[in-house]
Amino acid sequence: MRAWWVAQPGPIDSGPLASGERPDPVPGRGEVLVRVRTCGVCRTDLHLAEGDLAPRRPGVIPGHEVVGDVVRNGRDATRFRPGERVGVAWLGGTCRSCRFCLRGQENLCLAPTFTGWDRDGGYAELLTVAEDFAYRIPDSFRDEEAAPLLCAGIIGYRALLRADLPAGGRLGIYGFGASAHLAAQIALYQGARVYVMTRSGQARQLALDLGATFAGGAEEEPPEPLDAAILFAPAGGLVPPALRALDRGGTLAVAGIHLSDIPPLHYASELFQERQLRSVTANTRADGEEFFRIAAEIPLRPTTVAYPFEAADQALRDLAADRVTGAAVVRVSS
Repeated sequence: MRAWWVAQPGPIDSGPLASGERPDPVPGRGEVLVRVRTCGVCRTDLHLAEGDLAPRRPGVIPGHEVVGDVVRNGRDATRFRPGERVGVAWLGGTCRSCRFCLRGQENLCLAPTFTGWDRDGGYAELLTVAEDFAYRIPDSFRDEEAAPLLCAGIIGYRALLRADLPAGGRLGIYGFGASAHLAAQIALYQGARVYVMTRSGQARQLALDLGATFAGGAEEEPPEPLDAAILFAPAGGLVPPALRALDRGGTLAVAGIHLSDIPPLHYASELFQERQLRSVTANTRADGEEFFRIAAEIPLRPTTVAYPFEAADQALRDLAADRVTGAAVVRVSS
């Protein structure tokens, strides 16, 4: 099969990815083999390629927003039939026995596996996935629309839950890429007012087109105090201004897997009056199932930019340079 893999982690312009032929994977017990149609391009893929996330093994194939068709089942795999369209997301497996798994917090599992980090991902024509970690995708979404839902969408939804936004409240969003523009649509659907702070002029326009009340620069002060906020940009320097923008009792959720260092916080102006700072770690499968139900109900409409499979590395370069408005998606096969 054709594939891209992390050859030598480093700055994206140094060419950390290599492409070529790799052996076709074989589904193990409880797994299915999937022929990839599309794969979303996530900032986590960029962190992996550049070494912010150390690859778990040499030559790992990135990609964890995968839409494809089941080719065949491994031993004891019965959930899907060959030919069914499925989605493969970031969380690829859990231990099922640690204290977190047993109390329904599998996103905090002590021994998880992740697609495109531990397991080979979707920057390839084929991949395998544990059948109970694959999703059925609503028919209302085309392949290119469905791909970013599998991480950007699910994680954005998880971040929205962690932000504790009250009904009809004011939500601040810092950074407005793939995940943010989907979370914003959910918040608007639920009756919130959305205030977007981001450095990209095109992203600010997209936010306004989607119905945001305000769109300003990354560190700009919103016109009203915020009841909740989500930081999607991987910039720790935005944490203090985001906390200052919160009203009393507000919560800031940090959605990224990687964040640059947070500057020292000033307690009185940034944390006092019961402001909260929370992180977001992966998601549970229950989050994913609930998200897809809501996404189909709205329905969500991802803004996507498509790249041919041969240009997967260019998609990552464009993402690094903020040249992508919405979500980048690689077309792997028809």
